[in-house]
Amino acid sequence: MTTPSFRTLMPRRFGSASRILLLEFLLCLLYAATAGAVGSGTPPDRKPDQPYALIFGTVWGPDDRPLYGVRIRIRRASEKKPRWELYSDHNGEFAQRVPAAKADYVIWADLKGYKSSSGVQLHQDQEVTVHVEYDEKVDTGLHLK
Repeated sequence: MTTPSFRTLMPRRFGSASRILLLEFLLCLLYAATAGAVGSGTPPDRKPDQPYALIFGTVWGPDDRPLYGVRIRIRRASEKKPRWELYSDHNGEFAQRVPAAKADYVIWADLKGYKSSSGVQLHQDQEVTVHVEYDEKVDTGLHLK
């Protein structure tokens, strides 16, 4: 059994110039498809050689169960606007990299538009303040009522 050659796969109405253009087009598509996968793997704002601290936390509901999909906002204590915004995962957990330096961070749950599974409107009594010294992991929790 013989394998078909390129000429038998291409229709006869294409000339040799058309075949070359088609091959160049296919090679460009192949290059474009693989160019995104070969990237550096880290976003430009994250430098893997620089140290960082990690703020790790869990969002707890009124029944002491972790809550999924709660919007978490984090800002430096000296700032007014949130610098980072993320969501709790299926285990109610969240994690955010911050610079490895002495700083205080304020964390709170933004519950606008959040619908709990029980239909109860949730609220947070107070914001949580976390202190970071160096490249360390700081654990915290947000308890909603």
